[in-house]
Amino acid sequence: MTHIKPTIVLVHGAFAESASWNGVIARLQEHDVTAVAVANPLRSLAGDAAYVRDVIASIGGPVVLVGHSYGGLVITDAAAGNDAVVGLVYVSAFVPETGQSAFELSTSAPGSTLGDALAAYPVATGGNEFAIRQDVFHDQFAADVDEDVAAIMAATQRPVTQAALSEGLAAAEPAWKTIPSWHVFGDQDRNIPLAVLRAGAERAASHGTREIAGASHAVPVSNPDVVAQAIAEAGRAWVATQEHAA
Repeated sequence: MTHIKPTIVLVHGAFAESASWNGVIARLQEHDVTAVAVANPLRSLAGDAAYVRDVIASIGGPVVLVGHSYGGLVITDAAAGNDAVVGLVYVSAFVPETGQSAFELSTSAPGSTLGDALAAYPVATGGNEFAIRQDVFHDQFAADVDEDVAAIMAATQRPVTQAALSEGLAAAEPAWKTIPSWHVFGDQDRNIPLAVLRAGAERAASHGTREIAGASHAVPVSNPDVVAQAIAEAGRAWVATQEHAA
């Protein structure tokens, strides 16, 4: 019996955009795997998660949900109680408990230099939004990416609101408690402390953790092969459960 492959839904985080998944998508497509990169609004955690849930609903089939950075909070909320999501992949991403925010997690261990790299701008709806200053973007976000590529990433980054980073996870039961998860991150991440990334994988009882020596926060760009391997592992695990059930 032939089982369908799950669709891969990729959710970027703060200071990135959907094209940051291009290398990962190219590798998935080589194996006839369908992938969709979501344009994460980065306005509020609840609103961003609601949008991702809409994308999942539009697919109408099983989904492996992948989140980078702040996107880890978004996928944790969007997948909570969502039977369509059959696997989670956290890529240099936060793995929150109920009530935890990006700000809280990022400061729960030493090591992040992000605060000093940010510029703040007021937004019409109230409060501020943040972007990484272009003069430090390469070193802060993507130190293992070619300088010319990092310059384009800096120019196309999507700012995130202070409200989104401050908002705690609303889901009463985080999705990683009931859905199997895989984790990929670098040991030279300057946005999220390495201890936080390791703790998140341990908290979620990771089904597979890949810690990449020398990798920056921009793992989807600098190491798309490793990210695609983790996603493929998540997809194969679900297919195997369907074959066993049959």
